Amino acid sequence: MSATPREHTRTYYLGKLAAELEQRGLTAALRPYPPALRISDPDGTIMLAETIDCVPLAEGWFYRWSWGDPVGPADDPALAAERIVHVLTARR
Repeated sequence: MSATPREHTRTYYLGKLAAELEQRGLTAALRPYPPALRISDPDGTIMLAETIDCVPLAEGWFYRWSWGDPVGPADDPALAAERIVHVLTARR
């Protein structure tokens, strides 16, 4: 099964987000199909883990929480990373 251009775009944006998250001390593992990131706080507990995907919306590509709300635009992975870090490390 070959990846579609849409999957390549998702993987590209998720890779950019993973790099931003790892710079901020979180662990980000790419799930290949469908493309998504499994993010966790290595200093926290497994309960503070999240899966983030990337979807095309009318305004462009967006990172999205597992419950469906947008995290932020995929063309600003640093902003999305800050929001994710804030949520996952809130109870430290």
